[in-house]
Amino acid sequence: MPLTDQLRLMAGAHPDEVAYGVLAGGELTFGDWEAEASSLARGLGALGVSRSERVAIGLATTEALRWLVAYAGIHKAGAVVVPLNPRLSDREITTMLHHAGASCAIVSGELLERMWTMAPQLLDLRLVVDAGGAEPASRPAPTTPGPQVVAWADLLDADRTPYQVEVSEDDLADILYTSGTTGAPKGVAVRHRSASLLPVNLPRWTGERWLHASPLFTFAGISFIYNPMKLGMSGLYQPRFEVDPWLDAVEHYRPTAVFLVPSMAQLLVTHERFEKADLSSVKLCAIGSAPLAPGTLRRLQDRMPEAAVSNSYGMTEAGAAYCAMPKGEAVKRVGSVGKPMAPMEVRCVDEAGREVAAGEVGEVLIRMPGREREYFRDPEATSRTWAGGWLHTGDLGRLDDDGYLYIVGRRKEVIIRGGNNVHAADVESVILEHPMVAEAAVIGVPHEVLGEDLVAFVVPVPSGQISEVELRDHCLEHLADYKSPRRFILVGELPRNATGKVMKHLLVVPPAG
Repeated sequence: MPLTDQLRLMAGAHPDEVAYGVLAGGELTFGDWEAEASSLARGLGALGVSRSERVAIGLATTEALRWLVAYAGIHKAGAVVVPLNPRLSDREITTMLHHAGASCAIVSGELLERMWTMAPQLLDLRLVVDAGGAEPASRPAPTTPGPQVVAWADLLDADRTPYQVEVSEDDLADILYTSGTTGAPKGVAVRHRSASLLPVNLPRWTGERWLHASPLFTFAGISFIYNPMKLGMSGLYQPRFEVDPWLDAVEHYRPTAVFLVPSMAQLLVTHERFEKADLSSVKLCAIGSAPLAPGTLRRLQDRMPEAAVSNSYGMTEAGAAYCAMPKGEAVKRVGSVGKPMAPMEVRCVDEAGREVAAGEVGEVLIRMPGREREYFRDPEATSRTWAGGWLHTGDLGRLDDDGYLYIVGRRKEVIIRGGNNVHAADVESVILEHPMVAEAAVIGVPHEVLGEDLVAFVVPVPSGQISEVELRDHCLEHLADYKSPRRFILVGELPRNATGKVMKHLLVVPPAG
């Protein structure tokens, strides 16, 4: 069944119930969500968007309700959603849209203004939906060559009755990009059958809320679009995480479940209101996207003694794979991300691919029969990553005697900064484009709030001169701000082994100042 069948069922049974609320941003009922998404789908179809075409969404987090309507509307048109992070640079976004072959983009604000610079490089782009927020002077004149521009309000069809282009379970639903600055970005292909572990169903309506602050264009954010309603719950979204409004929301709305990334959890437990806030409504506190400090987990559990508090594990490539932590086990099994839930299977193997014994560290391999994913338009990378029927995660971990999984490190050079995955190679490739740079190596270093931060070691060209300010400005011009290193350390050479590979473990970060 298509993803939007869940929305259709809820709208039919509970049209006036609040499906989603946005802090300081309004609410959306199931009935209105279904009607507006159907109207949008008809409008897209009338302008030539057909089944399996790729449609990008580039809306700010503050426009969450419109984002939700766009997401469902694209699926109802039988098309494929390509979520965009508006903070990415023009080059990053252009690379993703080109690789996806996007024919339409629904954008607003600053990103809408930037689209006119990118459009000439996107030959597949036929339609841009103006969702508002751009300066009129920045919009092209009607005679300007390029994609057709249609205002959001003009796109909506007058017919708001339920609508769905027929799709199969093997049709693409989303393409989620994991990086985008190298010549071959990785777009994870999500099919309707592999989008979620929870089946489409009509649950008993509870009216309970699930609070989260994950950007809707991320794997975590997208999972919170349909999954709460599958459990009879309403979604509650904070567009930008701040502790005071988050605590206010918990005390006012009394959510049953909350989701945090470790950097949010760290800010929460160190806030002056944390010890006195009323958190008694929370029965599930899930933390994901990065390892969580044991001390932070214990403080959360102490303040929410009736809740199941756990650090979960997942990745976009693994999709619906999920580990569950029974209530109270997280404190007993410090560092564990839980026990794999069927049909998820986990193995830890050595470099030769042999399964290691319980307690021994190896690469984590995951298998999800019937819900496998792949990389869009990249069969070689797909065959490497999903070798032998198993997803090779690149993470190092171990399984204990009871089958609980512990993640201890990463083989891949991915730095998780504030819940955002940053590929070191992507950042290095941008730094190396500066004419005064001969070599570059980017590493992750511990950070009290963000979990990890970025430091770049840079070797200038012979007789070349460059400053940290110049390097930072160069990175910010070509990368999203969270991908730009906070520190640049100029060195004469990088440590290498006999084969010429940089030995990053020998790079020592001097004290700041």
